[in-house]
Amino acid sequence: MLLFSLFRNNSSVETILFGVFAVIIVVFLLLDLGIFNKTAHKISTKTALYQSVFWVIVSTIFGYLVYHFDDSPDGGADSLLEYFSAYLTEYALSVDNIFVILLILKYFTVKEEYYHKVLFWGILGAVVFRGIFIFVGAYIIAQLHWVLYVFGVFLIYSGIKIYFEESDEKIDPEKNPVMRLCRKFLPISKEEQGDKFMVRNNGKIFFTPLFLVVVLIETTDLIFAVDSIPAAFAITQNEFLIYTSNIFAVLGLRAMFFLLAGIIDKFYLLQKGLSVILFFIGAKMLLEIVHFQIPVVLSFLVIIATLTLAIVFSMLVPKKEKEA
Repeated sequence: MLLFSLFRNNSSVETILFGVFAVIIVVFLLLDLGIFNKTAHKISTKTALYQSVFWVIVSTIFGYLVYHFDDSPDGGADSLLEYFSAYLTEYALSVDNIFVILLILKYFTVKEEYYHKVLFWGILGAVVFRGIFIFVGAYIIAQLHWVLYVFGVFLIYSGIKIYFEESDEKIDPEKNPVMRLCRKFLPISKEEQGDKFMVRNNGKIFFTPLFLVVVLIETTDLIFAVDSIPAAFAITQNEFLIYTSNIFAVLGLRAMFFLLAGIIDKFYLLQKGLSVILFFIGAKMLLEIVHFQIPVVLSFLVIIATLTLAIVFSMLVPKKEKEA
């Protein structure tokens, strides 16, 4: 059993590591919205690059802490590889999420200076809801181990489905059931209200269109989590590793959004690569039924190689334009 299974072990080391993780998240959120981005403004590509590098470095340092303080027989090597495998998988899946978020922002004609605030609250929601998903999932798996095999079948299905989907598929936010519920039961202001989510008019509180954007982005993230969280459980059943790697990847998502928003369509083969990864880790999980285990090192190498090849070939082989 790994040292870091948060709800199965109560060691001082795991408590300290989770405390370090929590402090990083809370301090970042406070500094980000309260100081560095107190007023609405457009995020430059240079700033986005610095933020992206910062989160990669922080995530890597935390991975080293996982390795250094793990007291398992392998000296923490397996924990380290599982952490980075889950991190890379979630990070790659986030690229697809970026594309959808961009479509939502364009659909509602949100001004670029408001992108930061919208994504901030969307990611804050992801930190909370993904935590609930992961720890509830871990509890269910602890009680019903066969649920893992259901995840495996689902991942194989998702991999095949994603492979044959069109990467430029259009979305219609108005068909989102949560969006319909909001419009039906909440008083919505018809006019733009700057970067506000709620306004008071004649003593009555109205929610703004920007609030609807946050709701839609949050529900979209939950839909993506339906793929990414089972994928993480296919890599490791350690909920601490899953949650920390997942949240670090999500926190890097916003910076990556500003960095890749203008060139996201150039990585058109990444979707195919993600489908291969989902298929692979789903099959890996199902093979455990016949007691055949794929080594953690091999799984990590397959994920790295697939993502690298998808990115390289996307740049070397330009996407063919569709004929009108």
